[in-house]
Amino acid sequence: MCACRAIEGYNMPRTKPNIIITGTPGVGKTTLCESLTSITGLQHLAINRVAKERECHGGWDDALNSWIVDEDKVRYPQEDATSGSEARSGCYRSAGADDGQILDAIEDEVKQGGYLIDWHACDLFPESWIDLVIVLRSDSTTLYDRLKARNYSEQKLQENMDAEIMEVLLDEAREAFDGELVIELQSNTSDDMEGNTSRIETWIGQWTRERCNEAVHDTPSL
Repeated sequence: MCACRAIEGYNMPRTKPNIIITGTPGVGKTTLCESLTSITGLQHLAINRVAKERECHGGWDDALNSWIVDEDKVRYPQEDATSGSEARSGCYRSAGADDGQILDAIEDEVKQGGYLIDWHACDLFPESWIDLVIVLRSDSTTLYDRLKARNYSEQKLQENMDAEIMEVLLDEAREAFDGELVIELQSNTSDDMEGNTSRIETWIGQWTRERCNEAVHDTPSL
């Protein structure tokens, strides 16, 4: 049997990695996912699209240009800090939440492995689901031009610029996941995109060989 990382709650190990591609709107998450999908065979799981199609949202967020996901209702706790009233199995939900939320909606797919999870946040996903977190970064001028081309309002544009400058999503990733899983990559030019695609493709190949050869149990370096 492959020495692949098993998902909490399931005995079957993954034979393909799950990778989060995250970052501020405009850094190139979707472009990178589509590029990787075409050459690696991993599937592109755009959470924004899932939220819309499966009605796992609470409306539209103008600032983020995406559907709102109620993360409090779908978060899997790393530790049970409550008195034990919440079940340890399944999602940690607030009152009134139902099964039509994001983690429930994608669980059966993600537990099999082989997904590029495209989302502007990453801390709602259980660490046991994830093998690598890529945080894409762009310089201020490049990001401004990209967001301006999307016809963002000045307020909306500035909010996203501030988030990028203050490294909000990078800090979030480092707080939510083991530091060895989080990789920061620049995404300003087509050369950056090509290089990032190549590096991640190499990492996927190494991850697969190590797991299925039962040779190395640690996550390979990118």
